[in-house]
Amino acid sequence: MSTLKLHKIRFQNGLWEGLLEAPDATDAPAVQVLHLDRPLTEVNLAPEPEGNQWSLSFKVPNSALTDGVQSFLICDQSSNETLGELTLIAGDAVADDLRAEVELLRAELDMLKGAFRRHCRDTQHDG
Repeated sequence: MSTLKLHKIRFQNGLWEGLLEAPDATDAPAVQVLHLDRPLTEVNLAPEPEGNQWSLSFKVPNSALTDGVQSFLICDQSSNETLGELTLIAGDAVADDLRAEVELLRAELDMLKGAFRRHCRDTQHDG
C-alpha cells in the first residue's frame, strides 16, 4: 500500500497542479502520469520547503484535446497504485450526455408537477 497522498491544487490553462505528500520518503517519489496506458514525458516534481512534500504538475498534451473522454492516471510507480486522476470530456459526447440528463430532469419535473396538482385537487375537495 502506498504511503503517498496526492492533493489536487488546480487545473487551469491545461496545467494540472497538485501537492504530493510522502511521509516516509527522503528522495523524490517515483510518480508517473499515464494517458492511454502510456506515460507522459513532461511531468514535473519539485521539492517543497515543508519537507517530505513535492509539487507535482503536468501539461495536458494537445493530442488529448479531442472528442470523447480522456483519462489521466497519476500513479505511484513503486506500488502501482493510482494516487489521483484527471478526466476530460469534450465534443459530441458531452452534448449527448447533457441532453439525456436534461430530458430525464424534464420527465421527473413533469411527474412531480402532475403529482402536486393531484394533491392540490384532492385536498381542496376534502376541505
